[in-house]
Amino acid sequence: MHTALEAIHLEDMGIVRVSGVDAVKFLQGQLSNDVSKVGPGQSQLAGYHNPQGRAIALLRLVHWGTDDILALVPRELAAVVTARLAKYVLRAKVKIADESAQWRVVGLLGAEPRGERAVFVRVSDQPPRWLAIGGASFELDYTPIDRATWLRLEVAAGQPQVYAATSEEFVAQMLNLDALNAIAFDKGCYTGQEVIARAHYRGRVKRRMQRFVSRQPLQLAPGDAGELSDGRSFKVVLSAPLADGRCDFLAVTSVGGGAEGAAGTAAAAGGGGAAGAAAAVAAAIVDAEQVALPYPLPE
Repeated sequence: MHTALEAIHLEDMGIVRVSGVDAVKFLQGQLSNDVSKVGPGQSQLAGYHNPQGRAIALLRLVHWGTDDILALVPRELAAVVTARLAKYVLRAKVKIADESAQWRVVGLLGAEPRGERAVFVRVSDQPPRWLAIGGASFELDYTPIDRATWLRLEVAAGQPQVYAATSEEFVAQMLNLDALNAIAFDKGCYTGQEVIARAHYRGRVKRRMQRFVSRQPLQLAPGDAGELSDGRSFKVVLSAPLADGRCDFLAVTSVGGGAEGAAGTAAAAGGGGAAGAAAAVAAAIVDAEQVALPYPLPE
């Protein structure tokens, strides 16, 4: 294996294993992406949505073998995803299991890794980042990095994640899944497809995930809501602490600033209605600079 790798054991990530001759066909009817395109050495980001098109979880799908797919998901959601998918198995020849305790997920930074008893998939190019997935006894020779460093790279890459605090909060496009090639608009039906397709074909999405860096020391966590100094309300998707105490974060808010962006700010916080308005009013104003994402947002 190449040297000069930096890595972290992502203990907070779990594995939902979907196997059997109908595994791919089954997942095609449940997830937003085209699962048939996942091949050896590849991974794919896909959303698992409720009928209203809101993301229950984001899954990174990895080809482990023929008719054998590993779905990486935050460990706190692995049992939930397993149970909800299992309800739709019916007569399909597929087995779904939460195998989080049986696998090790390692995030790698640096040159292309190589090794045995694991699969390696690239998750970003600048800088090169990889995931290594192997059995619980799988080991790598690397220089350790901390979780905050990995989170900062995730935020800088504009990579969303869904946790228990934000499950079923955001429609697919709010998380930029269309910009991240995590939605296949030319595939067959799947749960939530009607809502997601309507948002794609019938109009501009008014609320999307964007990146911000606070100007003062600040701590934010996924699900936290607040108001920006330009009047837009927001809900945090992912956050990372900076060395000086400031916060680098991805949040769903209105596209654009000023009066146009501030319109409907209670809904932009994720909930809408009276509860969303109350949360927006109660939240402190956050002074933050908006930072460009590394990919363009669809018009």
